[in-house]
Order: sequence, then structure tokens, then C-alpha cells
Amino acid sequence: MVYPASIKYQYPSDIGIVLCGHGSRDSQAVKEFINVVEKIKARIPDIPVVFGFLEFNRPIISEALDQLRNMGIRRIIALPAMLFAAGHTKNDIPAVLNKYSAESGITIQYGRELGLNSLMIGAAGARLRETIDSNPIFPLSQTLLVVAGRGSSDPDANSNVCKITRMLVEGFGFGWGETVFSGVTFPLVDPGLRHALKLGFKRVILLPYFLFSGVLVSRVRVHSLRVSNDNPDVEFLNASYLSDQDLVIDTFMERIQEVLSGENFMNCALCKYRSNLLGFESEVGYEQKSHHDHVEGCLDIQSNFGDEGKNKKKNFSENKTHEHSHEHFPYPHAQHPLGPVTLRSLN
Repeated sequence: MVYPASIKYQYPSDIGIVLCGHGSRDSQAVKEFINVVEKIKARIPDIPVVFGFLEFNRPIISEALDQLRNMGIRRIIALPAMLFAAGHTKNDIPAVLNKYSAESGITIQYGRELGLNSLMIGAAGARLRETIDSNPIFPLSQTLLVVAGRGSSDPDANSNVCKITRMLVEGFGFGWGETVFSGVTFPLVDPGLRHALKLGFKRVILLPYFLFSGVLVSRVRVHSLRVSNDNPDVEFLNASYLSDQDLVIDTFMERIQEVLSGENFMNCALCKYRSNLLGFESEVGYEQKSHHDHVEGCLDIQSNFGDEGKNKKKNFSENKTHEHSHEHFPYPHAQHPLGPVTLRSLN
């Protein structure tokens, strides 16, 4: 297969690109995100590429857009640095972009999330291969693969993690595959792993299907370690998250090209805001608005911004109750015995 890295695209000279990240309280996650941005810049050195965050860090997205505007850019491609299309991709980022475009007159074209494609499956497979090759004793047919996703109140996003799991199981020939989540939905990592171990497998590979490190990846590791300690007869292997794997960068490049070629089609078939999904019917037509405007840039990573960061830095303790107390529809399964209610007793 010819991947986008080997294709020389022609880019208009009047565009700029902004990568929209979520932001993190973990400085390592922020550094990893910036590293991905730098790799994208290296692919298109003649096109200005900037980045902004929804919350926790600066620059916020509107400040990143200001950078491009101040360069004289009047056409901007905005890409969500998100694996799947859930609330941040469908509501929070578009609301920021729409507001900025309306107030500035700048044309902003919104690209797709990374999503599901052969490139992203290949990136996850590469992380698994690293782990398998360094631990080659067990045959894969006797190995349980567990993929840990972020977890969302959007069932379409959650189902995509399950599809990733199945594609990897069939691609490698694992004995079985299960999907767990770090929060919001079910099954969570701890109860999900304990149920999966009842299948009798003596080797488990845990793949955190995340772009970057951070609080949620740490949560996955901590909860899986608890299960591992309680099951000393089972070998647990931890694969790495995706980060700057080459095929991830290729996917970002593909998303840019989709916008330029007019092939930027969002998958709305199972969007809970557009179709009557079982159990989520009340959310059809929900207003598209951001739930992050009150915490934009509330925690600066000073090391990234020097004296400017020191001057902008705010006390995150004032926002410590933020842990997603936004005005979302209540998740219908918040009290599920294998889900969010369980998480409170495990933290």
C-alpha cells in the first residue's frame, strides 16, 4: 500500500492549518502533542501550522487562530487531534471555530477526526508488534488482547473502539479480544479485565488506544496493575499508546488532503445528535455549543512558554471540580455496575 507520507501533495499558498488538541494536566502529554505538530510541520514546511487547546493549556484554539490571522492567512484548515468523533469533536471544537469565523470573517474548514481507517489500525498494530516481538513465548492464539479506550457518552465513538479491537484480533490471530474503557461508559478497566480473565487466558496484552499519555492512560495502567496483582498466574503485557507513530502522522496528512480535495465527509449515520439511536433518542437535535469556554487555558504548562507562561499560569486548584461537570445530557448508564459508578470506588 502507498501511504500518504510517500505522496507529494500540492498545497495552496494561502492556507494555514491549526491542530486542535484537548489539553492535559500532564506536561508529558502536551509535549507529545507538540511533537506530533512538529512532525506535521516537517511534512509541509511551506505551510504555516499552529496548535491550540480546548482547556488546561495555552494557546487556546482562538489564540492559535489569531496567530494565523496575524500572518495574513484568510483560509484555515482546522483538524481535531482526536481519535473519534464524540462531544469534543462534534460540539466543543466546532463551537469555538464557528464563533471565531463569524467574528473575524476568516474562512475555517473543519477536517475529520482521525477515525477508523487502515492507517490507524496499522498504527495500533505497530504498537502491538513492538510488544509481541519483545515477548515471543506465548502463541497469539493463546493470548487475550484487551483494548482500552477513553470512553464517551457517545455510543458511536465507543463502538469504534470495539471495531478496532476486532480488526486487531483478526489481523494478528489473537485467541480472544475484549474492549474496556477508562471512564464514562462500561465496562471500565478493572471490572472488564476481571470478567475477561474468566475465559482462562494466561497471557494478556493491554493496548491503551489513546493518542497521548496523561491522566487517563495512567488510570488504565493503575487499574490493570490491580487486576494483575490479584492474578499472579496471568502474564500481563502493556503495549504503548499511539503517540507519534508514523501512520498516525500519515492520517493527519490524509485529513488535510480530504479538505483540500473536497472529500471531507463526516460520518453522521450513527451520530446520536442526528439519528434516533436506541437509548439516546432525547439527544437528537442537541444544540452545538462548547462546554469548555469557562476553563480555556486554565492550566498553563510554563515550560512551553517561558516567562509568558509564568505570567499566564493560573491556579488549577480553583478549577479542580472541572472533571467534566459540563452541561451534557446525563449518560443513561451512569449507574451501570461495570461502569462509571464503579470508578468512584476504585480511585
